[in-house]
Parts: sequence; C-alpha cells; structure tokens
Amino acid sequence: MGDPDEELLSRVASGDPAAARALVARKLPRLLSLAGRMLGDGAEAEDVAQDAFLRVWKQAPTWRPGAARFDTWLHRVALNLCYDRLRRRRELAYAEPPEQTDEGPGPDRGLQALDAGRRVAQALQALPDRQREAIVLCHYQELGNIEAAAVMGVSVEAMESLLGRGRRALRVALIDMKEGRHDS
Repeated sequence: MGDPDEELLSRVASGDPAAARALVARKLPRLLSLAGRMLGDGAEAEDVAQDAFLRVWKQAPTWRPGAARFDTWLHRVALNLCYDRLRRRRELAYAEPPEQTDEGPGPDRGLQALDAGRRVAQALQALPDRQREAIVLCHYQELGNIEAAAVMGVSVEAMESLLGRGRRALRVALIDMKEGRHDS
C-alpha cells in the first residue's frame, strides 16, 4: 500500500500552491487536534501546526518516497514540537498560572458536559508525556497501534503498555464521573 500523500507532497515540492493549500486542508485539523490535546492550549496548538508546516515546505523537495509514510513523519514532527513547548513550560517558573479564556459553550448549554470535558482534559494533561501521547494518537487521532507505535518510535508492545497504563490512570482519575459524582 503506497503513501496516500506522496503525489500531493511531490506537487508541493515542485512549488504548486494549490497542492500546498490542499495539503494544509487535509492535515491541519488533525495537527491542531493532536497539539491541542498534548498542550491543552489552542493558541500553542496553532503555533505547533504552523511550525510543522514550515518543516514540510522545507523538507518537501528532499522527501524520499518509501522511506516513511508522510503522515507518520508529520505526526512525529508535531509531537516533537509539542515536547519542546512542554519542556520550555517546565523551565519557566510562573508566579501565577497564565490566564486562559474559556471558549466552551455558554452556561446555558450543558454545564455538566463542559465540566466533564474539562475534567477529562485535566486528567489527560496530568498523565506522563508518553502515556498522554499514546492516548492522544490512538483515541483522538484514531491511529492504529502499529502506526501509533511508528510515530512514537517504540515497539507495538511498548506502545500498548503505555496505552494501558494511561487508560488505567485516566480511569482512576475519573472514577467519580462514572459513579455519577463530580466532587472536584
């Protein structure tokens, strides 16, 4: 099975602006989703996606078809950019947490759903980086175990172990939600 992005990437490499727009349209939603879930910040997710596409434009002329699937490479680039940002966050000592705007639905549109979404996002952010990466790739990016393992650069068994530990940690962190309590 060939790489479904190979022809489009070849056109990008030759400077075709329509191909560049098509590639962005095809890949941007998933990159934003991946980075948003890894970083918990929409603005940073947009920056990561922009940086990832800059790398695509730089690498397109030297891309070797068959060396790796383009989608796998792009996910790895985005994850590396996310990890760079997470490392920088740890290096900065905040006097106060940064202010964040709540862009969720208004109070009249499902406070419980909003609360549940926040709780899941917080629990996801609390996971160790590699466990969060496995959860995001498999559950939110909908990659199969083999492809997720390739993106992570680990064996399928190691990825499944990370995924299992991450799921268990989320289950423990969110147990009261299953029981119908929301004592956060």
